[in-house]
Amino acid sequence: AQARWVADRMLEHREDGLALKRQAALFRTSHHSAALELELTRRNIPFVKFGGLKFLEAAHIKDALSLLRWAQNPRSRLAGFRVAQLVQGIGPASARRLLDAMEHEASDPVAALHAFKPPPAAATDWQAFSALYAELQGRDASGWPGEMAPLQRWLVPQLARRHDNDIAAREADLAQLARMAAGYATRERFLTELTLDPPAATSDEAGEPGRDEDYTILSTIHAAKGQEWNAVFVLNVVDGCMPADMATGHAAEIEEERRLLYVAMTRAKEHLHLMVPQRFYVTQQTAFGDRHVYGALTRFIPPEVARGFDVVGPVAVGPEQADAVRASGARIDISAQVRAQW
Repeated sequence: AQARWVADRMLEHREDGLALKRQAALFRTSHHSAALELELTRRNIPFVKFGGLKFLEAAHIKDALSLLRWAQNPRSRLAGFRVAQLVQGIGPASARRLLDAMEHEASDPVAALHAFKPPPAAATDWQAFSALYAELQGRDASGWPGEMAPLQRWLVPQLARRHDNDIAAREADLAQLARMAAGYATRERFLTELTLDPPAATSDEAGEPGRDEDYTILSTIHAAKGQEWNAVFVLNVVDGCMPADMATGHAAEIEEERRLLYVAMTRAKEHLHLMVPQRFYVTQQTAFGDRHVYGALTRFIPPEVARGFDVVGPVAVGPEQADAVRASGARIDISAQVRAQW
């Protein structure tokens, strides 16, 4: 909802004559922009990101999307070549041999995959992957996005083997991708809405952008120091994100977080939007409901300051309500009640 709202306001500002280049979305941590990046990509709104890799360009996200794409279309050599090499013991030559066998099996390429004889070093891991592929193939549209769970269980150990660092962050990104997938009715719809393919040919590389091209800016607050834009959207202005939950151990760390919010707010020349998401999901949604926490307005904006803001959005939450949520530290778990209703 936050991503959709920001995209809508950016387009409204553009219709009012404010170019996308004069607008920016700022965030405390790089992965906070993941949902917004997908929303902008889906709506063909160009953007440039500073202070972190674009969500869709991260290797582990490409791996996950390629796996979904290959399950959706077994004849996709591009996706298959990438995914096959995730299996320990499978190299480029073995991957090509597999894809050739699937291509020659015109009637049933999936059967060719399951009948494939991998190198001896890959026998055990290939058996696990074959089982995963069969599970992804066996799920119908009604099971989406349930297939994200087995995908994560298989992919996370592969990432731990292939990457030496940031495994927890990569795993969190996959969880974020699963939450985003829940917003689409089917796997096919999810894949269609995202830009998954690289340029049409290796020689089809992007050149320098034209001088008249317009794009909005996504940036971490650290990378935004010294910059200014006419309209600024600050994402996740809630406790736990700003200040970050890992930066509240000492008074000096909290003060640094306060300075970061000050930097973000003072990047705006005319329009300043502070985004306060009302709910953060803490686990995947289940058939019995969801589990989430309420987001409380950051402690750096006390009630007397909050009253100076115009409160807009799907639900108007004033300073008093925000104070009540902050004081209660409420965690909402309605799964038991919903189960009882059924």
